[in-house]
Amino acid sequence: MKDIAIRPAWTIQDADGAALSMRLIELLVQVHGQGSLLMAAKRLGLSYRHAWDLVRQGEAQFGAPLLHMERGKGSTLTELGEKIVWADHRIHARLKPSLDSLASELAAELGRALRESAPLLRLHASHGFAIERLVQRLRQDGLRSELTYGNCATAAAAVHDGECDVAGFHLPIGPMQDTVLAHYAQWLAGEELTVIDIATRRQGLMVRAGNPKEVFALADLQREDVRFINRQAGSGTRLLLEALLRAGGIPAGTIAGFEHGEYTHAAVAAYVASGMADVGFGVETPARQFKLDFVPLASERYFLLCRTALLATPVLQQVLDVLRHPAFRQELAALPGYDGLNAGQTLKLQDAFPALGGTH
Repeated sequence: MKDIAIRPAWTIQDADGAALSMRLIELLVQVHGQGSLLMAAKRLGLSYRHAWDLVRQGEAQFGAPLLHMERGKGSTLTELGEKIVWADHRIHARLKPSLDSLASELAAELGRALRESAPLLRLHASHGFAIERLVQRLRQDGLRSELTYGNCATAAAAVHDGECDVAGFHLPIGPMQDTVLAHYAQWLAGEELTVIDIATRRQGLMVRAGNPKEVFALADLQREDVRFINRQAGSGTRLLLEALLRAGGIPAGTIAGFEHGEYTHAAVAAYVASGMADVGFGVETPARQFKLDFVPLASERYFLLCRTALLATPVLQQVLDVLRHPAFRQELAALPGYDGLNAGQTLKLQDAFPALGGTH
């Protein structure tokens, strides 16, 4: 199967059509990460002189500096340079799942046109870092997949309607589980279904390094000096947050920014890290990646759901083999807030979630 990669490319144009070099944007991102123009140039395979030329061209176009240089202290971005870098982070974080889904769909179409006969795993999942790692490992092992990212409801509906082989979604562990589970019950009736564990993960508040606004609990989101960024309506993470707020007697309408939602956990983290909000809600991994602090509030179980009859097929057996491999479990454990100890464990749906007792 041919792999297809789609990556966003963006630039900034003047009224006369002159565009900022996309290579300059890449360079600024590397300076932000490396703390040095020299190291950034090396990472991109550029000469130091060419890197400086790009910076000067950009500064001339903006009429403002992009870098501060101090002898012996490396390079730091100006406020303008920082804004460009965080715009790049937000673009990639927001678009990645959609572009990955489209790339997978196009690759599957090419495979059908080429009459490829290798097994194909049809996967519809709520986006997450563990499912990303699983798809990557399966691809490395030669298993073709047709991946569609969506929210938990569309994933549950897809497996119910036979539009996929496995659906990936998440539910909170503990008292919030049955509340959130009830939202998906209408799609979990019918054929015998099996749960395949992938990982547990932590959800909580993402705050800027040092937690300058001292946000330690959901009640703090009601303060007038706190700006919040949410996940989009319909996402499993937003459902969890809404359930936690109801349990705490906190009206969503008292939270500034509650109705403003981003489409990925990474986009929420980038939004906070860029200074556009003081706090967001999501999983721990992107918070750590963007050097944010994290206040854990709930644990979740991320799993696959499939028809029990499919478990014996070679495709699902290959999925189980990957999940149960010690190297893959270690890979999951390396993700901040994730634990893959039970990856590959299977349970009948009604045994995993007794509250659904009458759905089969």
